[in-house]
Amino acid sequence: MSERRSEQSSAATSPATKGRSRPIALYLFVLAIVALGPTFIFSAILLQRNNEAQERVVEALITGTARSIVQAVDRELTANITTLRVLANTPALLEGDLAAFHERAKAGLANTGTFAYVLDKDMTSIMSTRVDYPSPRTKSNDPDTGLRALQTGAVVVSDLVFGRIAQRYVFNILVPVFPPNREPVVLGLSRDGETMAATLLADKLPAGWNVALVDGKGQVIAGTDPTASTGTTFVLSDLAVLGSSGGWSEVEAAGVPTIAVAGRSMLTGWSVVAWASRDVVTRPLSEAFWSLIVGGLLLAAITILAIYAVSLRISRSVHRLEDDAALLGSGEAVPARDYPISEIANISQALADASRRRRAAEVEVRFLMRELAHRSKNQMTVIAAMAKQTARGADNVPEFVQSFERRIFGLAKSTDLLLANGAAGVDLEELLIRQIEPFCPVDGKRVALSGPPMRLNMQSAQILGMAAHELATNAVKYGAFANDAGTLRVTWTRTATDVQFLWRETLPGLAPRPERRGFGTTVLENMVGRALGAEVRRTLHDDGIEWSFSVPVEALDPARDPQGETDLERPAPLTPPAAPAPPAEEK
Repeated sequence: MSERRSEQSSAATSPATKGRSRPIALYLFVLAIVALGPTFIFSAILLQRNNEAQERVVEALITGTARSIVQAVDRELTANITTLRVLANTPALLEGDLAAFHERAKAGLANTGTFAYVLDKDMTSIMSTRVDYPSPRTKSNDPDTGLRALQTGAVVVSDLVFGRIAQRYVFNILVPVFPPNREPVVLGLSRDGETMAATLLADKLPAGWNVALVDGKGQVIAGTDPTASTGTTFVLSDLAVLGSSGGWSEVEAAGVPTIAVAGRSMLTGWSVVAWASRDVVTRPLSEAFWSLIVGGLLLAAITILAIYAVSLRISRSVHRLEDDAALLGSGEAVPARDYPISEIANISQALADASRRRRAAEVEVRFLMRELAHRSKNQMTVIAAMAKQTARGADNVPEFVQSFERRIFGLAKSTDLLLANGAAGVDLEELLIRQIEPFCPVDGKRVALSGPPMRLNMQSAQILGMAAHELATNAVKYGAFANDAGTLRVTWTRTATDVQFLWRETLPGLAPRPERRGFGTTVLENMVGRALGAEVRRTLHDDGIEWSFSVPVEALDPARDPQGETDLERPAPLTPPAAPAPPAEEK
């Protein structure tokens, strides 16, 4: 088997086919690439588009959050301004009772992280809730803001300053107070810058993002990042540039690519800045990209393993088909095998069916060859017997040739019918018509045939065909066809065991018949009688002759075709029997 497969493999890789044949695994691998490649590319494009969309969403979120924080800062300061206005209208302050005002303001601002203080027109602190009253007079560290409040008569919010009394970074909210009949003073609220950190965290930012509140001078009031602590200078970027972009901007912080968003307070002029490194924004895309790469590699590995397993099963199945094809080519039986692939299983079943049909055809051919040899041997024996008997009854060579030719032609007609009908058998009526028509038309007037449909096997068709030929020949010479007045009636009937066959000739003024026995008598008595096991009777009437045959049904059945030798192959049948025979009516 392996040698056969090697020969087939050599044939498959011959120069005529080399370069065209490829392993099925290669085609499966190409199919996987064709299927997965565009999928990965399309996934990468979708991933990129999704990342861009996510970045736009994050940008909108951060921008909105920064604005929301600005609004939260403004609300916080507005609340402080409202408190400041209430304190500015306190009667104790208007009447100049700083001790009573100190007590009342301290009680009202307790636990708020906010402290009240009063500045005179020289910007010197004359009262502060940070310390007990009376307290030493202290010069303000931010006199410009107080003077601006006096000059404008409006509320003023300072930038971040370092308070002398608080000893920390604070911002102030100041309002001028003009008591009746008294010198104007400036009432201020002081808050530690760090207290604004809670306001910055009112809106939660995404992970990795920081936010800072920066005053107009660039100092950090409060922030969520340790590098942007209260009092430090915010060095990320120019706040004016950040606030004018309308979205986020890409900047550098200590050499690190950074994305920042700024929102500006219209109340104070402060800015809220949210920022994060570029990696924080691009990390989801990077993670998704590497997830795609890892997933793709895993999928490719699984696909390759699956392709290998499938190609291995297909290759094994195809190799088994090669073996089956080799068995078919050598004429051996091919079994139908079970395959995991239905198409290959169908091919295997087709090869098995073809093998069975081929072996059946080979058996049939061998049978036909033996049958042909047997039939040819029988035909030669029959022809030899015909030649001998024709020679015995012939007076000269021309007469022998003429009689022998007619008998050969009659035998040929029977053979034609046998070849035309094959195993189905020869129709009896058609056989009779073929043998009688050359001598007289079978028109239903002079010649009439009647009987049930019946088919004959090969042996009985040959014998009855020769018998009909001899009877028709004798009818031309001595019987119904000797002149136009003669008629012929051929009838047959069938019973469960026998077929009764009657040949009846009618001819007014029947001529005398010769005494010697000819080939026709031999055919009728020996071949029909002995070969078919029939009873043969001849009856002479005043107006003609009658032949009757009683043949067993089994001798005529197409399903039973005897393969043994006919009686013509034996030495005895062509000689007359020892007992006296009735006078012959033919040549």
